[in-house]
Order: sequence, then C-alpha cells, then structure tokens
Amino acid sequence: MPSDVFVAHTAESAPPDIRPTVEAVTRKFGYLPAPVALMAESPQLLKGFLAASASFEQADLGPLEREVVILTVATRNRCHVCVAMHTATLAGLGAPPELVEALRARTPLADTRLEAVRLFTLAVMDGRGAVDEKETRAFLDAGHTARNALEVVLGVGAYTISTFANRLLDAPLDPPMNAFAWDGGDGGDA
Repeated sequence: MPSDVFVAHTAESAPPDIRPTVEAVTRKFGYLPAPVALMAESPQLLKGFLAASASFEQADLGPLEREVVILTVATRNRCHVCVAMHTATLAGLGAPPELVEALRARTPLADTRLEAVRLFTLAVMDGRGAVDEKETRAFLDAGHTARNALEVVLGVGAYTISTFANRLLDAPLDPPMNAFAWDGGDGGDA
C-alpha cells in the first residue's frame, strides 16, 4: 500500500464524529496508538472495532481465555501490532512466560483448558464458523460452555477487524510496545 494513502490522525485532524473517541483512547493509553490514529480515517471502522472489542471484554470467558483468542487470531493473521499489544496485556495479567511464548510461536499450550480455547479459535477461523461436532465437543469437554463458543466467534470477529485493518494500514509499532515486538516467528498453526 502506498504510504501516502492513509493518514495518521490526531484528535485535531480526525473527522469530527470520531474526535471524542480518539481523545478517550489517548487518555486511556497516555498516547494515541498508531493503529487508532490510522483507523480514525473511518469513524465507522474505529467505532465498530472498539465496540466489538469492548463487548468481548464483557464475555464470560476469563481474561486469559480472551487473550488466547486474541493472540490466536493475531498470530494467524500475522498482525505484529496486535501481537505486541496483547503480549503486553498478558504481561500485565501476570501470564506465565511459557504461555506467552507458545501463543506467539503458534504451538500447543500446556494448560488443557486454554489449549481448548486456542484449538476452538483456530477451528472457527479455519471453518469460517462451520466447526465440526468433534471440535465443538472437545471445547465443551474442556469445561467451556455454548455461550463461550459464541464468545469466541465474537473475539474472532472483533480481532479480525483489527488485524486486517492494521495490516492494510501497515500500522507501525508504537515505542511503548517495542519490548513486546514480534517478527512472525516460524511456529506452526496447529
């Protein structure tokens, strides 16, 4: 994508109907993340992603389970910005380093309940929602619910918006995320 197509907005340059949102995100992070500055060109896209993400945060899935969904989507879609941001989130949650490493490498997780979330997320993505009964049963047998299965779909949807937009925009990594940079690794997708 030519670098002159998309503009990184500020609160002042963003379309008027998205300025309050841009200002709120800036207050939350202490800076305006580059992906938000770039997505601000389309208020509908930015508002849609933020609303879907906020809804996903209210899911019955726990914080680690939600981050497993997000990192599975982000690594599968190769969004270095999302991987870095959500690696930082996992660090803030005190996630075990081996969990973070496995998610970033796209390898099986030692925790069977979290691995069931990862595998179900991949099944949702691979089947474009058409998950076979065996994969659904494995997810449920790991202690998850039908509600959780639908919440995974919500997470996949929200973070597909983000990962696709960030890749289209060639969103750069913000300096506060440099410690969590991801080069794409060479792990598998199974």
